[in-house]
Amino acid sequence: MTTTSDATGEDTAVFDELDRTLQSSGPRAALDRLVEHLSAQNSFRALLDALLLRARHDLGMPLIQTGPLGDLPDDLRSRYEERYVEAIRLVGGKVLASGEIAAAWPYFRAIGEHEPIRLAIDAYQATENDERLNQVVEVAFNQGANPRKGFELILEHYGTCSAISAFEHLPHDETTRVACADRLVRQLHEHLEANLRAEIAQRGQPLPPEGTPVSALVSGRDWLFVDEAYHIDISHLSSTVRLSSMLTDPDTIGLALGLCEYGRRLSPRHQYEGEPPFERIYDDHAVYLGALLGREVDEAIAYFRAKLEPSDSDRPEGSLPAQVLVGMLVRLDRLDEAIAVAAEHLSGLPESSLMCPGVAQLCQRAGQPRGSPRSPGSRATS
Repeated sequence: MTTTSDATGEDTAVFDELDRTLQSSGPRAALDRLVEHLSAQNSFRALLDALLLRARHDLGMPLIQTGPLGDLPDDLRSRYEERYVEAIRLVGGKVLASGEIAAAWPYFRAIGEHEPIRLAIDAYQATENDERLNQVVEVAFNQGANPRKGFELILEHYGTCSAISAFEHLPHDETTRVACADRLVRQLHEHLEANLRAEIAQRGQPLPPEGTPVSALVSGRDWLFVDEAYHIDISHLSSTVRLSSMLTDPDTIGLALGLCEYGRRLSPRHQYEGEPPFERIYDDHAVYLGALLGREVDEAIAYFRAKLEPSDSDRPEGSLPAQVLVGMLVRLDRLDEAIAVAAEHLSGLPESSLMCPGVAQLCQRAGQPRGSPRSPGSRATS
């Protein structure tokens, strides 16, 4: 064990060595030796100070900064700022190499270089009782260094409830939100599948093959729902299904359809009321998701068209049924129909308030002048 006197003796030896180097080889050599020593000791904050001290010496600046950088000549300030960024990048890289992602984040954030931290978080695998987990989640999710991986860590280590709450705080980046919704749907389906298989086995029934989806597990097994039974937290189920309309991967859409199929079989007491146009959460989402998979597409369009109100364009919140229909038509490559619905129900709203493309965007995508949809029977070219 190193005692205080040992540490003091070691520090004294270092200072003596630096003094000898200074006397024999000059200030630059002494600063080089100081940088080497602090780097070997992983004294990161002190290393940054030493690197900046060396930069000021090399540039002929006072070793102790006495005024704001803005007072320096432009050329000198520019060269010092370059050395400043290099020093922070070097020290941040050393901190990151030591495995301390959260400690490295302030260095890279200071110079606007987030990619090294994003990659490190992507590669991070939490071990049992990993004391770094909370800090990594804080940097990844709350501070935005890697929201997708931060969400995955929350889902894996803090559970579905925390992940659903966290989803509302994701950045408004479609790619990130879709990836997180995909992960949530897959995990909930996996848990529900395991619980259903356990129930089937407990009843002494033949177990379906591994990997049988939820939709097949509940098919022909009405007894699973007797006495208002349920096999997963119903609030988690409804919240996850509400997010499923943004999914893009066909396999995950199929899993979400299985969640809808399970939900619609629950007792009415366990089925929450949703917001238009998904008032009946499981039934309405099943129609929407089925259309995305090419099932009864015309019927699905007619189903959601019947939910439109003439006054939709008067207020953003009342336009949600029209926005959902437009979004679905776009995804189905029915641009002419999407333009017609948007022109009738959304033209009075600013496009910044919409969650679907507005008339101008749709016309541009379809190659038409604004406000001149072709006949409903024609096909748009994307």
